[in-house]
Amino acid sequence: METQEFLDYMKRGGTVDGDSEMHHIMRCLSFEAMRITAQLNSSYHDPEEIRALFSELTGKPVDESFAMFPPFTTDCGKNITVGKNVFINSGCRFQDQGGITIGDGALIGHNVVLATLNHGFAPEKRSSLHPAPISIGKNVWIGSNATILPGVAVGDGAIVAAGAVVTKDVAAGAVVGGVPAKIIRMLEQEDVKPTKEEI
Repeated sequence: METQEFLDYMKRGGTVDGDSEMHHIMRCLSFEAMRITAQLNSSYHDPEEIRALFSELTGKPVDESFAMFPPFTTDCGKNITVGKNVFINSGCRFQDQGGITIGDGALIGHNVVLATLNHGFAPEKRSSLHPAPISIGKNVWIGSNATILPGVAVGDGAIVAAGAVVTKDVAAGAVVGGVPAKIIRMLEQEDVKPTKEEI
């Protein structure tokens, strides 16, 4: 099976059983990601070098406006897509086999976890993996130490408070916080509409 076939299968939510061919492909991608992130995290790199390594990790070019402060870890890399003017702060951990899409202008705080995999609940199926994609909209701000769980979509302009655990979709313009995250308030329309530069 080709890598893109595997990634498409994962984005569709296909189950991966332990010791299967799919699981072997997943492990191979994980070891490649570990190699690239070890290089990314082991010494100083200027912004252009960081973009080049992140592009190698994801298998697709990132915009020159993309920025990241390492360290950064992921166990696949090839199912991450980022837009323009995205910033990822230090210590983030992405589990992207199920697919992670981050929209233009998103800010990802320190130590954020984006997890796209669940295990089977039954003990005899515990090694089975169930992927579900995470979608982060445009101009989203995710605070430090937040965790976003499989299948969650965060709408444009939303804010996820520091330390939140997001288990359900977040509406555009919502501010959510807590464990599990709940709506704290809605931003005013003026706060979430795009600026002239973004149109």
